[in-house]
Amino acid sequence: MSSILNSLSKIKTGDIVMSVRDIKKTFIEGGQPLHILRGGGFDLHRGEIIALVGASGSGKSTLLQCVGLLDRPSGGSILINGVPVQKMDEDMRTQIRRNKIGFVYQKHNLLSDFTAVENVMLPMLANGMDENVAYSRAYKLLKMTNVAHRASHLPGAMSGGEQQRTAVARALANNPYILLADEPTGSLDPQHAIVVFDLLLDLVRKNQMAMLFVTHDMNLAERADKKITITNGIVE
Repeated sequence: MSSILNSLSKIKTGDIVMSVRDIKKTFIEGGQPLHILRGGGFDLHRGEIIALVGASGSGKSTLLQCVGLLDRPSGGSILINGVPVQKMDEDMRTQIRRNKIGFVYQKHNLLSDFTAVENVMLPMLANGMDENVAYSRAYKLLKMTNVAHRASHLPGAMSGGEQQRTAVARALANNPYILLADEPTGSLDPQHAIVVFDLLLDLVRKNQMAMLFVTHDMNLAERADKKITITNGIVE
C-alpha cells in the first residue's frame, strides 16, 4: 500500500495518473445481463481536465464509480500511476480512494448535523489527522472556496451554492491528485452553477490536479482540455 501512495506523491505535471483500458461493467437485472460499459478507455494526466459526456443512461456515473474505486468493473483494467487497482482488496482500495481521490457529486451530500467546517474536517479525521490541524486546514479550504463566513453554519442554513462550495472544499481535504465530479453543478441555478464551476476549474488548475467530470452541459464540457464520450457502452 505504501508503495503506491508514495509513487503517487512523485507524480509530475503531465504524467499519466490514471489509465483505463477495455473497461466493462455488466449488471444482472431480472436474471439477464445488462451490459452498461462494453469497452474502450482513456488516459488522464496530472494537470489535465477531461469532460465525460454522453446520453442519459449511457453509463457515465457507472464509469465514474469504477474509476473512483467505489465499484469494480466486470472486465478491463484501471491503472493509477501504472499500478492496477481493480483487483486490490477493499482495504487497499479504500486507502487509495481516501488519500488520493476527491469526489464532488451533483448533490452536496453534506452531513446535516455537522457544520460546514466539521464536514470538511471529517475526511482528515478519518485519516488520523490531529483535530486542531484538521480544523485549521478545513477553515483554509473554506476560505479558498469563498465560504469561510459559513464555517459554523449547518448545511440547512446555507444556500445551494454555499453547500456545493463546501462540498468542493471537502473533496480537497486530503489533498488528492485526482478529482472526480459527477454533474457538480447539476443541482444549481445557472448563476450559481457558473460560480461553482469557475471555482472548481481554478482550484484544479492552481493545484495541478487531474479532473474527470461528468456533465450534460456542453458549454461546460467545452472548457475542459479534452472530451470523452460513452456511445453504445464504448468509452472513447
